[in-house]
Amino acid sequence: MEYILLLVVGFLAGTIGSLVGLGGGIIIVPALLFLSTAHVLPAISPQMAVGTSLVVIIFNGLSSTLTYMKHKMVDYKSGLFFFIGSGPGAMLGAWVNQHVHMQYFSLYFGLFLIAVSFLLMFQSRFSPRATRTFHIMRTYVTNEGEEVTYGYNPFIATLIAFIVGFVGGFFGIGGGSLMVPAMMLLFLFPPHVAVATSMFIVFLSSIVSSLTHVFIGNVAWTFAFALIPGVWVGAKCGAWLNRRLKGKTVVTLLRIVLILLGVRLIVQGLGW
Repeated sequence: MEYILLLVVGFLAGTIGSLVGLGGGIIIVPALLFLSTAHVLPAISPQMAVGTSLVVIIFNGLSSTLTYMKHKMVDYKSGLFFFIGSGPGAMLGAWVNQHVHMQYFSLYFGLFLIAVSFLLMFQSRFSPRATRTFHIMRTYVTNEGEEVTYGYNPFIATLIAFIVGFVGGFFGIGGGSLMVPAMMLLFLFPPHVAVATSMFIVFLSSIVSSLTHVFIGNVAWTFAFALIPGVWVGAKCGAWLNRRLKGKTVVTLLRIVLILLGVRLIVQGLGW
């Protein structure tokens, strides 16, 4: 029964994570903590939930990236560039996670997700004139047939990527919760490219940050092996759905997911 439950959790995490580019950790971490508190699963600490989530996210990122690759939605060069900053950040985040007071873990996580969701409200206020400050430029034709120009300043992009990596390693979410909004808000990435490229970065960053957790023994391998098959299949389903949705729909879904999870975690963190 526990195996089937984790399989379902993995499938939902893979589908939602791949659909909006969040990596799946926003589902896995709170799900493991909730099921543990409800005595459905054996007791697991927040650090153990984060480490387990990051190992599972590797397969989520790989599965969805392989699917997005077939449709040429992944910006590899930008992804690798962002990873230069996010890799060290992920390692630092995983280390800092060990020193956070357990009582406030869910509260911090929830507040963070809601803050990101509100940032997306201002997406439409960012003008294409911002591309004048970009040193590296790209173009992409959206599902609606519109050609979009996007890009970034290398220094700023590296700094943002480091912060994203830190958040990913700290919260066990692979960094996608911040990377996708940052790409769209700061660098004008089209939603579909932001999601696909984010999953590529999530894959690389999760490898780095999960190794840190593996080294310090923060991985529940029994849970991880049960979650991985569901995540793998779910990631492919999420990528399939993403390609059939309009960009605005993807952004709306992203905001809804972040708000719902944020509220749920704040309630849990406050013990209500």
